[in-house]
Amino acid sequence: MSSAVHTEGSSPHSLIGTTVAVLDKGYVRLVDFMGSDLSVVNAARASFAKESKEFSEKDERLLDFLMREEHTSPLRHCFVTFEVKAPLFVARQWWRYIVASAHTESTPGWSEASRRYITMEPEFYVPDSWRKAPENRKQGSGGVINDEALNTELGQRLQRIIDAGLEAYEFALEAGVAPEQARLFLPAYGMYTVWRWSCSLQSVLHFLSQRLADDAQWEIRQYAGVVLYFVEKLFPITTQAWLKYQMRWSQ
Repeated sequence: MSSAVHTEGSSPHSLIGTTVAVLDKGYVRLVDFMGSDLSVVNAARASFAKESKEFSEKDERLLDFLMREEHTSPLRHCFVTFEVKAPLFVARQWWRYIVASAHTESTPGWSEASRRYITMEPEFYVPDSWRKAPENRKQGSGGVINDEALNTELGQRLQRIIDAGLEAYEFALEAGVAPEQARLFLPAYGMYTVWRWSCSLQSVLHFLSQRLADDAQWEIRQYAGVVLYFVEKLFPITTQAWLKYQMRWSQ
């Protein structure tokens, strides 16, 4: 997918609809957003019945204080909606962050395409390279496998499984099997899915603090980098203050 050009100094609203490609077939698209850096500081000042009309250096200092002391509730007054296309194993990691206005799963902001109702063309993620198992951990991965023959063999094996699953899936559909059962033939983890994630800025930064970390899975880090690109454009001063202290958030 191609991404729209966003020139420096243009309105953040011009970013709406921008799509940035991720992995081989995935993307992140900005659907909508609400709020600004000014919204954050005004939410913080609500307790004192005060409000800034225009963002000032005093407001910038307040944002720095909020991020340094991890006073994140004012971030709940800004919202973003993303559309994401990613392999299922990325989506299920992301699912941990289905929080809307607060850090609670009682208000999920997640709507995902369902193969119970639709038979959109299945697409699958096939890595360009494969990674070694980690030496000292039970999860994650080590460095890239440098054996070209092994990389080729692994890719071919995965593609054969995908092809066999697709053939069986299409056979079942043509035989009149309901899509909700026919999907059982599709290899699950590498299959692309599409969803919309609506969340507060607090939730976005919580997601980024964990999924930009060096020990996060490589694939989801690629998506997190695009999400960071968007929030830096939409909430630049808040995001820069957060980046200054974000290592504390990830602990």
